[in-house]
Amino acid sequence: MDVIYTHCAGLDVHKKTVSVCCMTAGPKGERLIEHHSFGTMTVDLLALSDWLTSKQVTHIAVESSGEFWKPLYNLLEGHFDILVVNAKHVKNVPGRKTDVKDAEWLADLLRHGLLRGSFIPPQPQRDLRDLTRQRTNLVQDRATVVNRLHKVLEWANIKLTSVATDVTGVSARAMLEAILQGRVLPQTLAALARGRLRKKLPELERALTGFVRDHHRFLIANHLAQIDFLDEQIGAFNAEIVKHIEQQAALPPTQPSQPDTPKVDERLASSTAPLDWRTAVELLDTIPGIGQRLAQQLVAEIGTDMSRFPSEAHIASWAKLSPGNNESAGKRHSGRTGHGNRWLRTSLIQAAHAAIKVKNTYLRSFYYRLAGRRGAKRAIVAVAHRILIAAYHMLVRHEPYKELGATYLDERNKTKLVKRMTRRIEQLGYQVILEPSTASSA
Repeated sequence: MDVIYTHCAGLDVHKKTVSVCCMTAGPKGERLIEHHSFGTMTVDLLALSDWLTSKQVTHIAVESSGEFWKPLYNLLEGHFDILVVNAKHVKNVPGRKTDVKDAEWLADLLRHGLLRGSFIPPQPQRDLRDLTRQRTNLVQDRATVVNRLHKVLEWANIKLTSVATDVTGVSARAMLEAILQGRVLPQTLAALARGRLRKKLPELERALTGFVRDHHRFLIANHLAQIDFLDEQIGAFNAEIVKHIEQQAALPPTQPSQPDTPKVDERLASSTAPLDWRTAVELLDTIPGIGQRLAQQLVAEIGTDMSRFPSEAHIASWAKLSPGNNESAGKRHSGRTGHGNRWLRTSLIQAAHAAIKVKNTYLRSFYYRLAGRRGAKRAIVAVAHRILIAAYHMLVRHEPYKELGATYLDERNKTKLVKRMTRRIEQLGYQVILEPSTASSA
C-alpha cells in the first residue's frame, strides 16, 4: 500500500502509562520502528512531546479510551496533527493484544492513511460543551431529588402530587414549608394554594390529610435544601453559558474549516464565515420544540461551522439518527441507528417530544403520519432526525426556520391522496362528487 505519512506515531493510552510506536523513514526509504513508554503525568507527557519532535513526527493516532486521551490531547494539540480514533474501528487481530502491538497497529494504519479521526471541536466549543453537559447533569440530578421527595410524601400519606402538577411550585412549596413548621390541619395547608390551584381546595384538603412524623419532616427539609442548591447551581451555569456565548460573539468571525472529504455540498462552497454562537442560538430557537437551553446545547455539540459536514446525510450519520445499513445476501436486517453522541441525541429527542405537541406544524403531521406505521418510538427518532437536518440547513444558509405547514406532506401527493380517500368512501356505499373549494364558494 502507498505510504501517506512517512513520520507518524501510534499512542496506546492508559491511566498511568502511554505506549508509543514511532514509524519514520530511513535513508533508503525503509520503515524504521521505535517503541517507547511514558507516564501520564504532565512532566512525562512533555517529555513525550519532545521525543516525538526529535523524531520529526508530524501525525499522531490516539485511541479514544475513556477520558485518558484528553490530557495527552491538551498538551500535544497545536504541535502535531492528532487523530483521535474510535477503538471499534481499529480493532486488532485477536490473539495479538498487547500495548506495544496496539501502538504499532495504530501507527501502521495511520502511515497508510487508513484512519479517520473523530470530530474534536476547537477549545472554546469544548469549554461550552463542558458547561452545557454539566448543566444537563444538574437538571437530571434535580429531577432525581424531586422524585425522592415524591416518595417521602407518599410514605407520609400526603397525596399532594396527585393534585398539584409541580411539587416544587409556589403553592406546593408553601404547603411543604408549613408542614415543616408543624402545621398539619388540611384546611390550613390547602388555604395556601394560589392561582388556578385554588379551584381544587376540596381535593387539596383530602390530599393533605396524612400522618407526618418528625422523620418525614427531616427528609423533606433535606430534599428541599438540595433542590434549592441545585437550582442555584443551574442558575450559575446558565449565566456562565450566556457569558461564554457573548464573549465568543464579540470575537472576529473565523473562516470555515476544510472538511476531510472533497465532496462538499455546493452551498457550502460559497457559504460565508460561520455564524457567531449568539446568532446561531437565536436561529435555532425558531425551530418548534427548541428553546434557548436546547439551542445552546445544539451549538455546543455540533458548532456553527457546517463545512466539516459535507452534507445533511453526513451529520445525520455522525449523530447516529439515520437508519443503519445492515444487508447480507440481499436481505436487509435491523436498521437500528447505533450509538452516537448521547448528549446531542438526548437533546434532539427531547426537542422532538416538544415539537409534536405544537399544533398545525409539519413536524407534528410527520410524526402522526409515521407513528401509525412504524410506532411511536421510531417516529420520535425520525422527527429528531428532521430537526437536525433543519438545523443543519439553517446554519448553512444563515436563515431562520421556515414552517412548511401541517398539510405539506399531503400537498406533495395530493392526487394520490384524493383518489385513495375517494375510493374508501365509495367502498362504504356513497357516491363522491369532488368540486374545488374556490368554485363552490363562488
